[in-house]
Amino acid sequence: MKIKVKRIDSRSKIPEYATPGSSGFDFFCLMDTVLPPNTWRMIQTGLSMEIPEGFEIQIRSRSSAALEHGIIILNQPGTIDSDYRGPIGLITWNTTNIAMTVERDTRIAQGVLCPVLKAEFEEVPELSKSERGEGGFGSTGEA
Repeated sequence: MKIKVKRIDSRSKIPEYATPGSSGFDFFCLMDTVLPPNTWRMIQTGLSMEIPEGFEIQIRSRSSAALEHGIIILNQPGTIDSDYRGPIGLITWNTTNIAMTVERDTRIAQGVLCPVLKAEFEEVPELSKSERGEGGFGSTGEA
């Protein structure tokens, strides 16, 4: 499947898969960006995309960035909808107590192309019974 990618900035890098078996492709940081301690910032990619109808791209943290630097995607998985054509920015959070600079061309997040199913919503007076019922957080036992 082809995803059309537009460079908004000539310095941007087109996303790429690191290995043939990678399910996620890497997004790259457009410019050096300082992430203050315990703070989030929008990191720009310099790209926009045309995602086929019936699909979305989910934005996720890169495990190495999280493990080695404490940098994660704040609202993961983030979503890029098929009808969005604007700039792709990555809400990135520095979870540490140390300021960090994410350098230009750093692989900062990954995207995964996912199918989207649409539901029809039907209002009903009652729902069917289940074993769990209305049990919420922690109702199915300890971790």
